[in-house]
Amino acid sequence: MLTQNSPEDPALPARPARGPGRPVGDHEEKRAELLAAATKVIAEHGFAKTSLRKVAERAGYTTGAVTYYFANKGDLVLALAESRFDRFDKLLDSVAPEADIRTLVQRWFEMSVGEPEFSIVMSQLLANLQFDAKLKDTLVRRYADYRARFAEIVREGQRRGTIRDDIPAAVLADQIGAMGDGFAVVTPLELQDFGPERIDEILDGVIRLLAPVGNG
Repeated sequence: MLTQNSPEDPALPARPARGPGRPVGDHEEKRAELLAAATKVIAEHGFAKTSLRKVAERAGYTTGAVTYYFANKGDLVLALAESRFDRFDKLLDSVAPEADIRTLVQRWFEMSVGEPEFSIVMSQLLANLQFDAKLKDTLVRRYADYRARFAEIVREGQRRGTIRDDIPAAVLADQIGAMGDGFAVVTPLELQDFGPERIDEILDGVIRLLAPVGNG
């Protein structure tokens, strides 16, 4: 496990703690650094044991500097949840023009294998929905938007003739999403079983399952 400000952690380079008040530098860059630090703290210590103080220590800031961006832990967690779905939206943006489902599933693997903390944090956030109404509302809203966009991408693939059309697009989108979620849970636990060749085999299988009837 990497220690605070470890030089082996490229996402969080070592830096001296700053004084109280606004951190020096670009606002969005510093905010992103704090969200990256929060991701690591939650992945290592769990949601319940995460605090603004721990996040500040991990990022090399004072707690006061963290509260400049996030008033409290709830505010920080909401921002972290939004940032997770912002990444999902960018992923959908990248595959939407060609309805490229293979690339979509491949990117899921890349996040699961290359960024296991991503899946851990999402699991921690989901586990806390019943205790945080604002977090629940945020995730329900963002996930509904995500599912609707995903279904439209599948629908476009059906119009292009690259995805089977004997199953409703919304149903197929949910099935693909469930596969992606499953990979996100399993691959961090069994990284040795998901090398490049294995991932290619799985991707080929997904595409065959989605191929128009008579073309699989």
